[in-house]
Amino acid sequence: MDRIILRYRKLVFFTWFLTLDLIMFGAFVRLTDSGLGCPDWPGCYGSVTPLGSLHDIHAANSAMPFGPVSLSKAWIEMIHRYAGSILGMLIIAIVYMAWRYRGRLGRSPALATAALVIVCVQGAFGAWTVTHQLMPVVVTAHLLFGMLTLAVMTWLAARERPYQALGPQAARWRGWMVGGTALLVVQIALGGWVSTNYAALACMDFPTCQGQWVPPMDFAGGYSIIRALGELPSGEMISQYALTAIHWVHRNFAFLVFVYLGILGFRLRTEPGLRGPANLMLGLLLAQLLTGLTTIFFEWPLLIAVLHNGGAAGLVLATVTLLVRLSTAGRPALRTLGAVRPEGSPA
Repeated sequence: MDRIILRYRKLVFFTWFLTLDLIMFGAFVRLTDSGLGCPDWPGCYGSVTPLGSLHDIHAANSAMPFGPVSLSKAWIEMIHRYAGSILGMLIIAIVYMAWRYRGRLGRSPALATAALVIVCVQGAFGAWTVTHQLMPVVVTAHLLFGMLTLAVMTWLAARERPYQALGPQAARWRGWMVGGTALLVVQIALGGWVSTNYAALACMDFPTCQGQWVPPMDFAGGYSIIRALGELPSGEMISQYALTAIHWVHRNFAFLVFVYLGILGFRLRTEPGLRGPANLMLGLLLAQLLTGLTTIFFEWPLLIAVLHNGGAAGLVLATVTLLVRLSTAGRPALRTLGAVRPEGSPA
């Protein structure tokens, strides 16, 4: 086995794993209100670590004991930034190998290069999240680019994993899978909008919302894009009706995604080469339903909320893997470092 190819594969899989971890840790940062734990960027009050900013952190915390700045929040925020920097360097290494050894790898370096561009944009939105004081549209865009980074890294990793080749009949599911992925992206954006506007507890009952199927809502206020956190474009405080609209749309769109991907997953699992990621998608759909309901009934416990975000990332992983495999339907599986699984073996 070519050592360069093996190193490239290990690097891709490790970077993919770190990307998934970083998305979940980013959710932890947001849900613990640590996004402004260091209210400047890229350092913390101009220092590389919170240890060099203890005086400033203590002063900010004394002025606002329940505000966004504390030593623990500063460390949470900075650890997230350190991990993001490591991710960027790993992707640079992937791009370097993809270009230098493109002949031996047998891959176009275009996808790896796209990953680098995306992670740079993601880093920019991370900086703007701080400088724009957690502006909801910026934070939501930061989440979406994080998911896009995961999607591209999943595509890179899925190409390196052996799987059973699919027959031409599987090609009929490509369009359906693209549609399901598009629905998932919309749902993740809606979920990000809920989280960044702190609207998770706007409806405390289920399946109704505030005792009604269609409660009073302010869609115009809830989905006004350019505004500060907790405010309307006019500068007024955002209303409960607007927060209810944000929550209600996310909750009801989730049913459409659940039904669509659920039916599609059951159809896809009949294909041996798709059974593994299809089962993963079905399991994660059920987990998302349970964690979403638990978030409501137990008033947004931190662990469950982080797992709910992680479940969304897992669905991105599963759907992209299915797309990669369906893209080869009717052709031999993409060249990998190992042998393709024999007929009838587990996916």
